Amino acid sequence: MAETTSPLKIDACFSPYLYPVYADSESIVVIIDVLRATSAICTAFHYGAAKMIPVATVEEARALQATGMLAGAERDAIKVEGFDFGNSPYDYMGDHVKDQTIAITTTNGTQALEAAKNAYKVVVGAFTNISALCNWLVAEKRPVLLLCSGWKNRFNLEDSMFAGAVTQELINRNPSYKMGDACLALQYLYQQAQTDPYKFLSRASHKERMARLGLKKDIRFCLQHDQTTVIPVLVNGALVKLDMKK
Repeated sequence: MAETTSPLKIDACFSPYLYPVYADSESIVVIIDVLRATSAICTAFHYGAAKMIPVATVEEARALQATGMLAGAERDAIKVEGFDFGNSPYDYMGDHVKDQTIAITTTNGTQALEAAKNAYKVVVGAFTNISALCNWLVAEKRPVLLLCSGWKNRFNLEDSMFAGAVTQELINRNPSYKMGDACLALQYLYQQAQTDPYKFLSRASHKERMARLGLKKDIRFCLQHDQTTVIPVLVNGALVKLDMKK
């Protein structure tokens, strides 16, 4: 663990478009796209994937698939034709992902990974790994930036709600964190949502979009806490399972 002399702080960025305003050389960046990219990525590693290569475009994913690599692609919540996977966590459940390297591109989540790729450290967060993530972040004793993927560079409710949940969990574990105003607002938001996140999101645009596509099962899964202790981390352009012993 490499500690820093920077103040112990948490801040939140509402979309990849705003990331340059928040970027610094000290913070651990948590990529958030709970419906569904970061939930799917955590699931793939939970089921034994060796590596995932996030790319910004469908064309890049298709080129990697042409080399024999498994590949997932999603646009506007729909699986792109011809790919092995879409963006559903259920796509990545099973032995078919074990020990595999998988290319992945999504509408929002992989765009956030691309934006933050040069940060001090980049990890993937979801409700499905929230406790493991927060325990690790506290142990690292570094500033934290919560990067919401949003929807096509716009604010969305579900990622912001999760950022509020992480803020609350970190403050509960270490009250000495200093919150940026965005995190303070999102903590208040999560306090309104935490008793029934599914109901809280009932009118959220992406939840409505997914519901129209028959993806309510995915939504409910993505809102479940602690389905895994895996934390994916970006290393040399690829996501791998974080070695918790380091």
